Amino acid sequence: MGTALIYDEEMTKYKLLWVDPVCKIEVPERLTVSHGALVKNGLAGRCVSIPVREATDEEILLVHSEEYLEAVKETPYMTLEDLKDFTLKYGDVYFHPNIYHCAKLAAGAALQLVDGVMSGKVRNGMALVRPPGHHSMRSAANGFCVFNNVAIAAKYAKQKYGVQRVLIVDWDVHHGQGVQYCFEDDPSVLYFSWHRYEHQKFWPHLRESDYDSVGKDKGAGFNVNVPWNKVGMRNSDYLAVFCHVLLPVAYEFCPDLVLVCAGFDSAVGDPEGEMCATPDVFAHLTHLLMNLAEGKLCAVLEGGYNLTSLAQSVCETVHTLLGDPAPRPASLDSPCKSALESIQCVRSVHKKYWSCLKHAAETPTSDLSTKRIKLAATEEKEEQVKLKEGEEPRSTEKVEWPELPKRPWPPVGCAALLPEGVACPEGCTRFSWSQDPNSLIASKLRENSVTDADDGDSLLSSLTELVEKMEQNEIRSGVALVPDVSMAMMRAIQHSASDPSNRVLVVCVGGGGVIRHIPDDGKTLLVHVSRTQPEEQNSKYFIPVYLKKGCRDISGFIQVLLSLLLPVAYEYTPSLVLLVRMQDCGMCDSLWQQLTSLLQGLAQGHTLVLLQEGEASCVGPTASSLRGTPAPSLGQLDPPTEEDVEALESLRLRLQADWKLLQTSASESRGDDGR
Repeated sequence: MGTALIYDEEMTKYKLLWVDPVCKIEVPERLTVSHGALVKNGLAGRCVSIPVREATDEEILLVHSEEYLEAVKETPYMTLEDLKDFTLKYGDVYFHPNIYHCAKLAAGAALQLVDGVMSGKVRNGMALVRPPGHHSMRSAANGFCVFNNVAIAAKYAKQKYGVQRVLIVDWDVHHGQGVQYCFEDDPSVLYFSWHRYEHQKFWPHLRESDYDSVGKDKGAGFNVNVPWNKVGMRNSDYLAVFCHVLLPVAYEFCPDLVLVCAGFDSAVGDPEGEMCATPDVFAHLTHLLMNLAEGKLCAVLEGGYNLTSLAQSVCETVHTLLGDPAPRPASLDSPCKSALESIQCVRSVHKKYWSCLKHAAETPTSDLSTKRIKLAATEEKEEQVKLKEGEEPRSTEKVEWPELPKRPWPPVGCAALLPEGVACPEGCTRFSWSQDPNSLIASKLRENSVTDADDGDSLLSSLTELVEKMEQNEIRSGVALVPDVSMAMMRAIQHSASDPSNRVLVVCVGGGGVIRHIPDDGKTLLVHVSRTQPEEQNSKYFIPVYLKKGCRDISGFIQVLLSLLLPVAYEYTPSLVLLVRMQDCGMCDSLWQQLTSLLQGLAQGHTLVLLQEGEASCVGPTASSLRGTPAPSLGQLDPPTEEDVEALESLRLRLQADWKLLQTSASESRGDDGR
């Protein structure tokens, strides 16, 4: 299965026909530059092209009222003055004689994408559409949006395919109030939105965009709003919200389909968002969603008004949907105090609805650092007068950011180092040592031997050469079936650490006690999850994690993975991930595949998995995940044990002084960082 790309030039054939300083940023070039960048970078040609169709009246009426639909149907026949008058009925939107046709195509494109994914024709995909949709309400156009494309797609998926649970992730910088209103009493749709809010000063100026609007009636808890109360949010702020809010709730919810309101006005340089998150962060956000719903993910374009960052962000998203390794993230700093306040507020108000948040801190008792300021009526009127007179509402400095590096694809995607008699999984390349005694590898083996074994031992030599080729980007990932995972792990660590520029993340599951001493020099970070109570540890780079039932406990392990391992791993930014499965670790295949898949967002996908020879049955599922096959669903999760949650929270609190992405509340921050 491939990745769908849905685009039609017809959706560029409308534009603003009069002067409107608010609406002038919504231009046809938003689509043409996005699609042009995909073509230029060779991404469009790798996707499965699915034709666009118009949404039918019946499909549009899944979300919108008949009166509103009939009114929009009249716009192709209106004069310019009639279009202006019609526009005045709604907020921050404009109409054109061709916009009704384009709006039907935009909604239809989202439905075509759902059809492709749910029928199995494609694994995932992206629809480049215009007009956007997430602000449109039942009986009103709003915020450049005519029909609510993603809301219609969610209703359509439930009706046509019997989808039980839909997750909608809205990373646009504006609150998608139209989606919220559509599903706020519906427990089958989990709607997550982060958005610039500034205590209701930023458009759409709604009280119900704040963190405490959690849904209504049976839908209470299924509406998650993360308000950004200041501008300038960075990659670390976005990743912190994913790790500590969205992902834990999403895994507990267990969606059958993921829809993304993919607005890129939340990227650096955008005049609307004024955020500082670079386009490559969308590669990581996309990757983190791709193992939910068995990979069924549909991204539909919303906002994005800086044509450079928009095109780059679209490319980063599609790269990841295609299975390309995500770029190694730049050094991640601490989430800012305002972001932590929002995270704390959201976790606190939702703790009664989601077991994964049960031990979240309470809402801050003091005023937030960005003190609530109500937008005075006089201030709002002054702003409206400025806009009507054609004056720019604010001046923004030109923001620059480094050009994104190309994503080099290694010649070998996945290599398997296996004993004779063990079949090589489909799609993998069987790896064997070159056995060149004069090679650089042989020299390094003699210099860096960590055991009493003969340096000519072919298995360890092959393993070392495999690591070397991954470091040289000749091989992306690998799996090795070895007689002694502890010895193999130490050999791989020592070889990789011989290069001062390398950083190795070692994730060890199962087993007991410390396997070997790991140097505390920062070149290696070891996270060991087991059911053995660890001794008191003071090392930043050795993190033992205790689970009462060990790695058999799906709920407990997912909590560790999302809320501890991933934040620490992203902050560490390794060049190689070493995943070690100890004998009899007891982890089920679906959880193992989730772990393997999620870790591939790190180190440009350079992940080496070590399995004990007795675990030959794990080779196939492991190789499948390394090749990019989405992990099986874990099902709706039971609450983790009280003992495990308390132990994990105690560990997180101890570690957050060294690992800032573990912070979940403003009280854990050392004060405002000036951002």
